[in-house]
Amino acid sequence: MARRTDWPDQDSGPPSSSRAEKGEPPQDPAERARAICLRLLTGTPRTRKQLADALHKREIPSEVAEEVLSRFEDVGLINDAAFADAWVESRHHGRGLARRALARELRTKGVDSTLIEEAVGQLDPEQEEETARELVARKLRSTRGLDRDRRLRRLAGMLARKGYPESMALRVVRRALEEEGESTEDLPEDGGF
Repeated sequence: MARRTDWPDQDSGPPSSSRAEKGEPPQDPAERARAICLRLLTGTPRTRKQLADALHKREIPSEVAEEVLSRFEDVGLINDAAFADAWVESRHHGRGLARRALARELRTKGVDSTLIEEAVGQLDPEQEEETARELVARKLRSTRGLDRDRRLRRLAGMLARKGYPESMALRVVRRALEEEGESTEDLPEDGGF
């Protein structure tokens, strides 16, 4: 059998000395910072603050981190406005979170308050209330058999945990209970559940 000559023997050539090939981090702080940021951005988008925190945790000097993060922003690899918009879209439609909960999550991710306001401002009140109605409709069946007040507390509490205002939560739950034939005449109009 003829030996293939286009593949080098494992023993031939100098041993590999590349840090990347050995799985070692680069020594230059800027190179390390770029590698860290690229690795973190590979899986999921991140905010500038999240990346800055990761670089700080890995003891990258702050001036180097600032330089690398600014460069990543310049080339569009970091974009907190786009991150906030995508976060609002995803978490509102996927988990049913309201403006208040979305703003809280974005604050914890280090997004600027102006960008947060713009991102959550995309949700109009009608869309937010429609999502609240859908959430209540999904949960309503699991509360059957409970007394009306307990159902009201569970459903309104679920909406409150997702960031919906108390008045909207009560209005949506009252309507859903009325549609099921429950009497809601003696319930307070303005909240107080």
